[in-house]
Amino acid sequence: MAAALELDRINCFYGNVQVLHDVSLTLRQGEVLCLLGRNGAGKTTALKAIMGLVPVRSGTIRLGAVELTALPAHAVPAAGVAYVPQGRRLFAELTVAENLEIGLMARGKGRAVRDAVLALFPVLRERLRQVSGTLSGGEQQMLAMARALCLEPQVLLLDEPTEGLMPAMIARIRETVAGLSARGVSTVLVEQRVDAVLPVADRVAFIENGRNRETLDVERLRADPDLVHRYVGVG
Repeated sequence: MAAALELDRINCFYGNVQVLHDVSLTLRQGEVLCLLGRNGAGKTTALKAIMGLVPVRSGTIRLGAVELTALPAHAVPAAGVAYVPQGRRLFAELTVAENLEIGLMARGKGRAVRDAVLALFPVLRERLRQVSGTLSGGEQQMLAMARALCLEPQVLLLDEPTEGLMPAMIARIRETVAGLSARGVSTVLVEQRVDAVLPVADRVAFIENGRNRETLDVERLRADPDLVHRYVGVG
């Protein structure tokens, strides 16, 4: 299967402190790859490095034939990578429709894309005129994902999308990720909880102290849950 995104021995620093050490990851087309690890392990930094929000001191990140590490941060979404950060980062004072419009503008998309995205999240169609800061937490997460999908990305980066949500909303987000995978969109999913990962991931990369300890098919984790504790001590 073709690689949609490839990180090759990237090293990143915050000031003089190294936070990623020779991290290599391959994301296949249509795959859901989960980065699993403790708080502070480097999972979010890896996503920010992909987006150009944290400088890569050495190593490369490629999206197909495009070297993302050669691009300024504002050009990464236009290349086809969408990012939903932890905490959603919506424009809380703008309406649902206005937030979606910002997503559409990033790659010059129009009404057809918006309609396709709203078909994934029908509740948002009923809330288009509502100020996004007044939505429930689950609805805000849906809007953040919908805004990202307005780019029609090849790769979607999700940082702890299920955090603080009700079980029914978590299930809805899982369904959406699975549906995107079926359409060929590749997803990198950052999580701390293995139970949030197993139903949707194809492979899991264990991130510990800024290093990728091992990447395993999810079937191995289902067969041997103790592997999770062996690598990162979370469950």
